[in-house]
Amino acid sequence: MQAIILAAGVGSRLGIVDGERRPKCLLEIGGMSLLDRHLQLLERAGVGPVTLVTGFQAGILADAVRTAVQAPRLCHNPDYERGSVLSLDAAADVLTSGDEVLVMDADVLYHPAILARLVAAPRADLFLLDRDFEPGDEPVKLCVAGGQLMEFRKRPDPGDYEVVGESVGFFRLSAAMAARLAGVTAAYAADGRGDQPHEEAIRDLLRADPAAFDYLDITGLPWIEIDFPADVERARQEILPALANADEANA
Repeated sequence: MQAIILAAGVGSRLGIVDGERRPKCLLEIGGMSLLDRHLQLLERAGVGPVTLVTGFQAGILADAVRTAVQAPRLCHNPDYERGSVLSLDAAADVLTSGDEVLVMDADVLYHPAILARLVAAPRADLFLLDRDFEPGDEPVKLCVAGGQLMEFRKRPDPGDYEVVGESVGFFRLSAAMAARLAGVTAAYAADGRGDQPHEEAIRDLLRADPAAFDYLDITGLPWIEIDFPADVERARQEILPALANADEANA
């Protein structure tokens, strides 16, 4: 199983943190960067090789991973100021490799059990769903009807949904579905939709064949996606201690 970590974005909504502006995945939470945590947990889960899609401050990211335990392969998206669908398209060789693929946002602090459960699940083509989220337009939502995923968007189409949760931003794709995703991202790039987020390409696959997908409910496990300065504070003051408490409870 391979992994693609999307780390090309500018992070303009986050701005300057700790006196500097750097790629979000290099933010240190509890003395370790988000990226180092990703790589450590992926190695622990037996996932590899890992491809890191760079863009903003690519040289800084390259320097940061030189001494990593599992140094990722670097793949650059020169159009990183546009939509993240182009970052996923830049890693099309991984999507078409014939392996299962994890697609992961780089700016997430999360409990190790979230990744462990995703990797250990008996099937691929999986989303992660958290029912405990703050309403609003910011969270990317997963919507379930009739026991089946039907919608995936910040602003879902109206529907009679029995479960609505937030997507964690990690996706496990079978080799066949990953190859299909490569075709979709290539179409986005070719027809002028390169300003779209990568979630839209994944949504296209879901909407075309809902029965092909499933989800894991990870409600109760601590995690946070870091987009705003307030998220950094919450990561340090709330989520990091929750990770330690969850570890102690499971010891």
